[in-house]
Amino acid sequence: MRVDLVGLGAVGAGYGSRLLAAGIDVQVVVDPQRAERYRGQSTVVNDIPYVFPIAEPSDEPAAVAIVAVKSPALAEAIELLRPRVGADTVILSLLNGIDSEVTLSQAFPQATVLLALTVGIDAVRHDRQVGYTSLGRVLFGEATNTGLRSAAVQRVAALFDAGGIVYDVPADMRQQLWWKFLINVGVNQVSAILGAPYATFQTDGSPAREAMIAAQREVIAVANAEGVALGERDLDAWLSVLAGLGPDNYTSMAQDALAGRPTEVDIFGGRVSALGRQHGVPTPVNDLLVQLLRAANGLPPRQYS
Repeated sequence: MRVDLVGLGAVGAGYGSRLLAAGIDVQVVVDPQRAERYRGQSTVVNDIPYVFPIAEPSDEPAAVAIVAVKSPALAEAIELLRPRVGADTVILSLLNGIDSEVTLSQAFPQATVLLALTVGIDAVRHDRQVGYTSLGRVLFGEATNTGLRSAAVQRVAALFDAGGIVYDVPADMRQQLWWKFLINVGVNQVSAILGAPYATFQTDGSPAREAMIAAQREVIAVANAEGVALGERDLDAWLSVLAGLGPDNYTSMAQDALAGRPTEVDIFGGRVSALGRQHGVPTPVNDLLVQLLRAANGLPPRQYS
């Protein structure tokens, strides 16, 4: 099967290198300017160089399209994929947040868009070099996955089996998507403000860890108001994952902040704060994190109605 990959950052290169090494037809979909820069050049993943094929125009839709960009680049990714998605294409979004699948479904009503997330990956990118201690696992599926797996889920499972990518198909994928949202809202935002690696959050009772947990408990409250069954057990599950991450590695948002790039604050704390206003749930920790991160990005204060 042909796999179209949009996004050759830490996540895209990490998983894409596994697929490429397994002999799978992976094509990286980029704009013409990037195509000229990327063509024939290596992307080094854990000290191994990979030359990713750059996608050529094709009348044949992709079997699977993996979107692994940051949220501000989603609109561009959609336009790049538009001529390459057909009725039989399965789209997997590895973006952060809880809204990208809705956007992709609206853009490609003819295709099948699965819910997906990554957890436990600590990949870091510096220019064309990517390094990781753990690739974690990919969770994906329909909103609910009970009984026989759908044809789309089976296709992606077969792809990951071939590439040696660890995955799971949870019974309640929507709940799992919110669990990843809980993770990002806490550790990504606080690590971005502090410019701190995972080690800063791995000590029980540390101020950074407590700030992370406070932001995450607000996600639990908002999720419950949305009808999603998040609870303290989900927070404990995250802390178990956190303990196994490379202590010297950084979240994607901390990497962006340290490099002076815009952060995804509006899809993390901004989304929590907006939903909190909608449901009458107080979100003071996320309100503050949003204003601090927007100030660091040189943006005006966020106004909530």
